[in-house]
Amino acid sequence: MKKIDIHIHTEEHSIQIGEKRIPSVDELANSIYEDLNVDKAILMTTIDNNCSDPATLEKLCDEANKRSCELATKYKDLLYWFCYVDPRIGSNSAETDFSPYLEKYKKMGAKGLGEIFANIYFDDPRVENLLSYCEKYDMPILFHLSPEVGGPYGIVDDLGLPRLEKMLKKFPNLKFIGHSQVFWSEISTDVTEENRNGYPTGPVNPGRVVELLRKYPNLYADLSAGSGYTAISRDVSFGYSFLEEFQDRLMYGTDYLIPRGDIRLTEFLDSAVDQGKISREAYEKIVRKNAIKILNLN
Repeated sequence: MKKIDIHIHTEEHSIQIGEKRIPSVDELANSIYEDLNVDKAILMTTIDNNCSDPATLEKLCDEANKRSCELATKYKDLLYWFCYVDPRIGSNSAETDFSPYLEKYKKMGAKGLGEIFANIYFDDPRVENLLSYCEKYDMPILFHLSPEVGGPYGIVDDLGLPRLEKMLKKFPNLKFIGHSQVFWSEISTDVTEENRNGYPTGPVNPGRVVELLRKYPNLYADLSAGSGYTAISRDVSFGYSFLEEFQDRLMYGTDYLIPRGDIRLTEFLDSAVDQGKISREAYEKIVRKNAIKILNLN
């Protein structure tokens, strides 16, 4: 079965960022995705994450969203896209009316918001306000968690994810899609302040991610990058049971960067179904069917 990659960054031409490189659309379509058996992808819209000025953020968001829309339109056989709306644009307050932004980008074809990475608390009133509009307009959000304000980019939550739980409870009709090391390290109770932004290994004692997935039907999870792969492979017997239990809530993704080219998740899932470690039903939902259903893809 062909896969849908729910988390990709790409441009018309590849872009070098330090030692890593964002692949071009042609590289994805004609090389990378042929090897991974992917035929559709969700383009995440990103902006300069060091910016905090509301007026500049608004301009950056609009420009980036237009680029994503144009790319998805040009490569419509491959790409869908998520828009980016920063919670600080407009009035930089909990009173901003996000309707004009969401109506505009949804009309342009955006399937959701992502990835959200403003380095402020998950339950900041400005974030709550944005989430209320996302719920109103049925725009799923894909979020990247960070361990601290002033630290790595990402929406901030504490150990144990209390702020995420607060939002899950407050917006039950909004689809939240979890991503990043801080999110996935919470798959086990042995997570600490020191390792929560890394890739903890070893046996899994089911932690907060498991608890929240069981408790809140509006929480979903993005398996992309090393964080998702490590979470389900660090304790393989747990990983297989996790994939089966939450087969309706998990989605395949790559977050592909060169030269990392992390294909371990693809290999893990493909071998798991081939060896009968997970059911064919669970595999098909995770690599394709869930994305279609959860993100309302055509």
